[in-house]
Amino acid sequence: MDSGTHGRGEATGNGPSAAGAGATGKDRFITLNGLRAHYVEWGEPGRPVIVMLHGLRSYARTFAPLAAHLAGSHRILAVDARGRGDSDWDPQGEYYTSAYVSDLEQFADRLGLERFILLGHSMGGTTSYVYAARHPDRVTALIVEDIGPGSSISGEGAERIKREMDAIPAEFPHFEAARTYWRTLRPGISEAALESRLNNTLRPGTCGRWLWKFDMPGIAKARLNSDPARQVDLWPHVDGLRCPTLVIRGGASDFLPAATAEAMTARNPRVRAVEIPGAGHYVHDDAPDLFHHQIAQFLTDPEVNP
Repeated sequence: MDSGTHGRGEATGNGPSAAGAGATGKDRFITLNGLRAHYVEWGEPGRPVIVMLHGLRSYARTFAPLAAHLAGSHRILAVDARGRGDSDWDPQGEYYTSAYVSDLEQFADRLGLERFILLGHSMGGTTSYVYAARHPDRVTALIVEDIGPGSSISGEGAERIKREMDAIPAEFPHFEAARTYWRTLRPGISEAALESRLNNTLRPGTCGRWLWKFDMPGIAKARLNSDPARQVDLWPHVDGLRCPTLVIRGGASDFLPAATAEAMTARNPRVRAVEIPGAGHYVHDDAPDLFHHQIAQFLTDPEVNP
């Protein structure tokens, strides 16, 4: 089996290639719970910090357009979760919320992030809810993209993701096969978002093959684990939030029901929810301008930036 440390070389040939540092931010590495973790930094020290956490099959640079949009006023730190991007794979297969929260706790401590804004998409949103509820003294504001209580456990979106994870190919015979794979899963994906995904999820193998940079077998095994002890009830964490919170739902998403978003706002007055018409689960890809606008507007709130 290929190890995560093999995924750090730049792709060459007819496949993806790394963009310039000015467009993608600065690469940084840090050790978290014994694993070498990669993160990307935009903006200057001294500015308000936003930590960004990606979803299940995603990567730090999925947030590059948003980071570029905010880098003039904030310092952005986007993290490759364990097993993804240029972070180490976990030989123990601990791809669960408890491990991601522990990694974030060490990340904040080691970088000296006393107060910061936290943003998370999907899986990263689960981590964000739990961390923010556990550390109300550190998170000044929370932004969550298209996930809420129950989203990962049941419902149309959860079942779709389980089917997709159960059918992940081990590799691709050529680069165009990988392009077709992602296009089939997300028919409405823009060319820019598709290129970003190909750039950051694949690495070249031998004989023209393309391999995952991710620990897909380990990630899939964890995601398909039905042990109730591994599932997280997010309601206590949503109820426990003490910071201004923005939940952004894709209007066409099958993952976060509108009723759940409404229930969250009813149960906790610090939570507000907005819906982006026509966007699916990947709101930041499907409607980037509206996504950026909602976040920029939220960040002007005096409670968010006192």
